Amino acid sequence: MATATLMTSRKKVFITGANGLLGQKLVAQLLEKETFQVFASGKGECRLPGKGFEYVSLDIIDPAAVEKTLGEISPDIIIHGAAMTNVDQCELNQEACYDANVNATAYLIKAAEKAQAHFIFVSTDFIFSGEEGPLDENAVAAPVNYYGETKLEGEQLVMACKTKWSIARTVLVFGIAHDMSRTNIILWVKSSLEAGKEIQVVDDQFRTPTLAEDLAAGCILIAEKEAEGIFNICGPDYLSAYEMANITADYFGLNKDLIKRADSSTFSQPAKRPLKTGFIITKAQKELGFEPKTFRMAIGILAKQIILARA
Repeated sequence: MATATLMTSRKKVFITGANGLLGQKLVAQLLEKETFQVFASGKGECRLPGKGFEYVSLDIIDPAAVEKTLGEISPDIIIHGAAMTNVDQCELNQEACYDANVNATAYLIKAAEKAQAHFIFVSTDFIFSGEEGPLDENAVAAPVNYYGETKLEGEQLVMACKTKWSIARTVLVFGIAHDMSRTNIILWVKSSLEAGKEIQVVDDQFRTPTLAEDLAAGCILIAEKEAEGIFNICGPDYLSAYEMANITADYFGLNKDLIKRADSSTFSQPAKRPLKTGFIITKAQKELGFEPKTFRMAIGILAKQIILARA
């Protein structure tokens, strides 16, 4: 009887993008808690390791499928982490980007309203112009690329929804996940320098880099505390990409002479990048008890994960 009571009292959490980096960290951390029943969703087959969750294959740009799936589950919380995030691909394929980042969000919000679920939307620093940083939750958005435009439109849909909502804005998320080949600045710098390659790294783009585990923890804190509104969920260190590369080289004892300064104007990319973003996290620290790892501590966590992945 006690087990049955526990099962019925657990809140149902539905995660989009569960096969991705953030999704995998969310599932892993939620499974460590006894208060949640986890429904992980992604496009195609499950790539998540382990068990203890229910996986649902769902194409979130299919409104009928979203309505049917969420109608059957009737979740208490939806953490919407799925998005098209390759900034250059978003610029080049705007229709697909709009479908993934705006239309899908609208379909999920409609389902959340029907279930009266707490809707938690993962957003980005790329909704800002990059003229100044770091920024607090009240900063005025002015995106400089199409990806940022769609994420801002997604935010506006969330703010207008008729159910409890939260927005978790984050910055330059990095980490290691199961069955994923996508790299990040730490792995790129490490592998390049180990191979003796000279790398060009911009010194005029500033961010507050975020360990994926910390972003997941911040989203879960929002869910646990039923916190509403906008929260900046990112790392505590405000760094240029050049500084990140040097800290990474220092940690692994690699040759920093191979790291060459560059500025953004020397790179030709389809999508413009904001120069200065990064977030002030005081609100999340005070209201949620959010305490992210420093960039150097995060590198240490990744270093251990690299060893485990190779074992």
